[in-house]
Amino acid sequence: MKIEYSQKDIDLFLQILLQPSTSGTERKMALSLAELFKTARNEVETVEVGDGTVDVLLKWGDPKVWFCSHCDTVPPYIPTKTRAIKAGQKLPDGNKATKKDVLFRGRGTCDAKGQLFSMFMACKQLEKEGLTDFALLIMAGEETGSFGAKAWDALRPGGDVLVVGEPTDNCMISACKGTKSFSVRILGRPCHSGYPSEGLSAIDRFADFVQWMHAVDFPEDKILGPTTWNIGRLRSNNPQNILSPEVTFRIYFRTTFASDAFVTDLMKGWESDTFLIEAHGGDTPSKLATIPGIPSKTAAFGSDAPRLTKFPVRCLCGPGSILVAHTPREYVLLSDLRQASEQYVKIYKHFAAPLQEPTLWD
Repeated sequence: MKIEYSQKDIDLFLQILLQPSTSGTERKMALSLAELFKTARNEVETVEVGDGTVDVLLKWGDPKVWFCSHCDTVPPYIPTKTRAIKAGQKLPDGNKATKKDVLFRGRGTCDAKGQLFSMFMACKQLEKEGLTDFALLIMAGEETGSFGAKAWDALRPGGDVLVVGEPTDNCMISACKGTKSFSVRILGRPCHSGYPSEGLSAIDRFADFVQWMHAVDFPEDKILGPTTWNIGRLRSNNPQNILSPEVTFRIYFRTTFASDAFVTDLMKGWESDTFLIEAHGGDTPSKLATIPGIPSKTAAFGSDAPRLTKFPVRCLCGPGSILVAHTPREYVLLSDLRQASEQYVKIYKHFAAPLQEPTLWD
């Protein structure tokens, strides 16, 4: 089954892309999508998240299969550029186009307005075929903590199957890494920098911590691979002629089934009177559903899927590459969007068919 996009459909995608929706400002976009995605056969509902943003539910009948993605994007807004390309032509990430195509470049093209558009086009195809009992759920605040998903999960029901859209190269994700976040405050003893022996630099202690972290032997995970970490929000506001009295930062882990609990114990082991740690939680590694006929792989990034707990079967897939998401090179191809729509229809039909069971990673 092939899905063809009309020029009107492509114009709709461009209309979505041209409207900025950086996290915190996505309310206007969500309300716009509630109008743009209204059809003769669906019902539309907006749900306040509580922080000024809204989630949007579009449903056909009594939903059993729920498509879901987010309308907020990371900053900064990058204006949309569109152009036709030929086979062999270089793409923004350095790869080459394999055939004649259309390139959409700019913020949100593959994370995640491309997912929303291709999901809606799948819903239109299902509607055209006279099928029902599915939904499209548009979430706010995914990029800043899944606030829309948390609000929905706290107050609203779930369904049988959830299909979350993220840039996965149109593969279904069989397992996904978890996350752990910690605030760290390292204390030093300030003194005149001409006499460093009279004090203790928090910067030096921070450097030691980073060196120690690089030497940690994390447990091996044969499915999700290595545990990774990075440091952000690094701050030490001491004058240049005074040894640093303190350093503060966040450390963020991408955990595996083997390392999730290990990371929590590791950070607790650093705690002391001069090494202060606050845990901010995160998601545990997830097992996700796949179906025959669609390629699958694992992923190291997060999504709304772990926060939507009332769906016994959860899938993760969508057009575009995570390697260009959140970067100035963000793009998606028209052929990727069409393939995604066709796969979403296939996923719906797989789970909606009687006696069909999902294939879970084991």
